[in-house]
Amino acid sequence: MRSPGARPGLARLSLQSAPQSRRWAILLACSILLAAALQVLRLPAAFMLGPLVAGVLLQMVGGPVKVPSPLTAAAQMIIGCLIAQAINPTIIASLARQWPIFCITVALGVAASTLIGWSMSRLRIIAGSTAVWGMLPGAATVMMVMAEAYGADFRLVAFMQYLRVVLVAVAASLVALFFVQGGGGRFVTGFFPPMEFVDLLATAAIALAGGGIGRFLRIPAGMLLGPMALGALFNVLGWVRIELPPVVLIASYALIGWNTGLRFTPEILAAAARALLPSMAATILLMAFCGFLACLLVIFLHVDPLTAYLATSPGGVDAAAVIAASTHVDTAFVMAMQTVRMIVLLAVGPSVARWTVGMLGRTASEAGSVDPD
Repeated sequence: MRSPGARPGLARLSLQSAPQSRRWAILLACSILLAAALQVLRLPAAFMLGPLVAGVLLQMVGGPVKVPSPLTAAAQMIIGCLIAQAINPTIIASLARQWPIFCITVALGVAASTLIGWSMSRLRIIAGSTAVWGMLPGAATVMMVMAEAYGADFRLVAFMQYLRVVLVAVAASLVALFFVQGGGGRFVTGFFPPMEFVDLLATAAIALAGGGIGRFLRIPAGMLLGPMALGALFNVLGWVRIELPPVVLIASYALIGWNTGLRFTPEILAAAARALLPSMAATILLMAFCGFLACLLVIFLHVDPLTAYLATSPGGVDAAAVIAASTHVDTAFVMAMQTVRMIVLLAVGPSVARWTVGMLGRTASEAGSVDPD
């Protein structure tokens, strides 16, 4: 007998009692439908955004699945090789000349995110250093772990980080759609073009070796950056021609999307319900500032608008890589900027958070010591 307080609508909607195989079937079907719809609209990264939205929806109806870690790692290694495919000696020389621009742009972006986080804490929208950690535009998972180690509310940090990744991915795709005609049609040669078997084996070896190096060195996002660095080296030297079948790329895009969307667990959403609107407003403000930085790159360095926007966008490295690879932009410039920002944040993130908390504490002490007379 159903209890008086039961809600039959939600009971029918929930997938908590469904087996994993059924959940996976629903996730796969929804991902295909959404990706196909976005692809019809010629939206860049449709094969990532469709699965991402499907993952969020599946979490909301109580039917989460767990993407196996080896599959996520494999997807990141493949995306790393995809980026390496676009790097050549001309690009390397250009990046070497422009490194001060990277540092200045990254410093301004980090300063803006810190100021926004400090303001949220100062106005008591989100307490303590949680807002600062949530706004730092670095590797989302690493920021969440570091925030917990420093005493912040890691659930709220996770929500703010992944909300920003989703908003930036959607906005970047829309910007790409505006600047690039037919941006969603990456696989113009079909899904099964002819490829050299030897090159495929060499690419697989680079992916595995680079991923192993990244994991051994414990580099954040090492599964992506390791193959990217190793593949770029071999590609620049002309030793290997990187080959990636379109079907493998599509599967990798889907895994990246699922890995992000399925992180919006009910616990994270419940903890962040009160902070949803402020977090969205703060994220949009940070995105607008990064858009301003992109305008400066366009005006003073003559970088094409889409490359500048993707390079400065405060989202995840893997999402930026997928969107950049799905459009006609300077992928090396985008990934160089994103990588520099991630390294800077990993180096200064804890110090920035501690400094902000200290500033908040001093401000509170000064306010409390003021004589009411």
